[in-house]
This record gives sequence, structure tokens and C-alpha cells, in this order.
Amino acid sequence: MALDDYYLLGRSGLRVSRLALGTMNFGQSGFHAPYGKTEDEARAIFRTYIEAGGNFVDTADFYTAGESERILGRLIAEAGVRERMVLTTKATNSVDSGDPNAGGNSRKHLIRALDESLRRLGTDYVDLFLLHTWDRITPVDEVLRTLDDLTRAGKIRYAGLSDVPAWYAARAQTLADAHSLTPMVSLQLPYSLIERTIETEHVPVAQQLGLGITAWSPLGGGFLTGKYQRDDARKLAGEGRLTGDGAAGQSWTEQQWDLLTAVRDVAGKLGVTMAQVAVNWAATQPGVASAIVGASRPEQLESTIAALGFELPAELRAQLDEASAVPPSSVYRMFTPEYQGWLVSPGAKVADKPAGYQPPVVNWR
Repeated sequence: MALDDYYLLGRSGLRVSRLALGTMNFGQSGFHAPYGKTEDEARAIFRTYIEAGGNFVDTADFYTAGESERILGRLIAEAGVRERMVLTTKATNSVDSGDPNAGGNSRKHLIRALDESLRRLGTDYVDLFLLHTWDRITPVDEVLRTLDDLTRAGKIRYAGLSDVPAWYAARAQTLADAHSLTPMVSLQLPYSLIERTIETEHVPVAQQLGLGITAWSPLGGGFLTGKYQRDDARKLAGEGRLTGDGAAGQSWTEQQWDLLTAVRDVAGKLGVTMAQVAVNWAATQPGVASAIVGASRPEQLESTIAALGFELPAELRAQLDEASAVPPSSVYRMFTPEYQGWLVSPGAKVADKPAGYQPPVVNWR
């Protein structure tokens, strides 16, 4: 598996790289400024990605106060690769605290946000347009009609969702199917060895309804790289985002620290880095079409891309799965093979549910 092995995104015909380039750190403005990169630094990262065969890039109007989109648009134009790229942006977050309609998922805001994103990106369409998050207010049918109109207008090619409840994704896709509206093709969610809670609802929804999951933060914010150590209060010691002001007071469980030991052990057996193990695991999980990775320098991105160059043996994947497992709770305990074999079908062998959707590979080299 390599970066230029392309996979279908959800039930669409859109082919994307198994690793997407996240550009949240392109630019030095706004909320993400402390970790932002200059345009020259971003150029080196972007060129490394496309020269390795990558075609899937992710940004949002909110990233670095719009600077990420501006820089990315210039870099794409400069490299002359606009038609080759699957350009993704997102909208929901407010761009004007004094305007109640400058945020959320209303028709008014989504149209305005997309038009401004297109201007910053220097293009007349984006390949994939996502809700950045559920706003808890806007009716789902309003969102669907808006995305359908934007598709018909040629401003977006595909639509998707990011950071929404599983029931919302299911309702959106079902209504789109029932009313012949533009379907959702992707579902962007946090997913890693330390954040597997989406497996309870979101992954089955995506598999059943044809949504390709794009996993953000596959390194758990950097925790899974092994660069952090444990202090006496079970907090992190070391340099990085997880020890900054935004992480003050955060503690980590015994299971998460034990998981690091398992990741380190697997990495040692394979002769790769802990980060490569974590990225490989996330990118090859059932239902995952692509994992979103960022980088602070080209060499870091090259190392991450190399995570696609090996296969996790079944026994080592099982070791990671066991160390990171999230036991089902509440009503979800009733859906396990063990419970159903005991009460629902006593005496019968209850097979596990099929692994589900795995995007087919299309190698265009």
C-alpha cells in the first residue's frame, strides 16, 4: 500500500489517497496560530505530499482564520495540480461574533461560507464540502437542500459531514436517498488507538449507508508517538500540544499508558516508529477510507507516509486491539455476540458481523 494507491470514498466514484493531508497549521493567524507554518514552510510540506502521489487535501474556513485556505489555494495553483487534487473544505464555525447568522449550518451561512472559501482558495468549486460540526439547531432537511443546490450549481462536487452524532448522519443519508438529494459520501471523525468510541455507532452507520470515514487525529494529538512521558500526577511531561495551556489539567488513564507500551512493543517487532504503527492501524480499520495527517516539516510527513509501507500482522493488530479496546456500556452490551448468544439465540453459534465496507483499491500508477 502506498500514497498513490487510491481508494473509493464512500459509495462514490471519487478516488482518494489513503492518507489525506491536513492543513490546519498552514498559516499563523487565529486560533491555530501557535502551531502555524509560514507559506514557505507549508509549501515544502505540500510538495512532499503531492510528489509522493497524494491527492486528498483537507482544510476549513476556520483554520488560521482563513489563512490556511489562502495559502493552500496559492500552493495548488503554483504547482498546477488543481484538477488532480481532491480539495476539501468545511464550514460551520462563526466568522463574525457580532453576526448571529455568521455561523452554524443555516442555508444563509453555508452559502456565504462556501462563497468566501472559494474566493480564498482561488477556485470556482471544491471537490468535497463538509459540515464542520452539528450546530444542534438547523433542521437536517434545510442542510440537505442547501448541499443539493450547491452541487447542482457546480460549486461542490460531493458533500459530507464532520463531527456529527451518528443518528444525524443516519437521518441525513436516509432523507437524501428518499428524496433523491445529493448523498453524503464521507464522515470525518476523531479516530485513533486512544479514541475508538466511534466504533459503537458511527462506524456501523458509515458501513451500512456508504459513508467513507476520514479519521482525524490518528495519533491522538501526538500521544501515540511516544514523545510524552508520565509525571507523578499521571499527566504528560514533554514538549508538544498536549502539554500546552489548552491541555492543562488533563489526565490519562492507566489503560492509555499501558497502550503506549503495546504500541512501543509492536513498533519494535516491526522495526518502525510508534507513530507509523498508530497511523497504519487507523488507516486500515474497517470503514476508514482515509486518515488525515498533518506535519510540521517535510521529513515528518515522509515518515508518516512510510506508515503505508508495511502490513500489521494479525497477531500484532490483535495485540493493539486488545490494549485499546473500549468495552461496550449500557444498552450496547446487549448487542455483543456474547450477550446475544446467551439470550437471543441460546445454543446457536452467533457469528460476528462482517467486517463491512473496505474501500477497493485502484492503483493508477
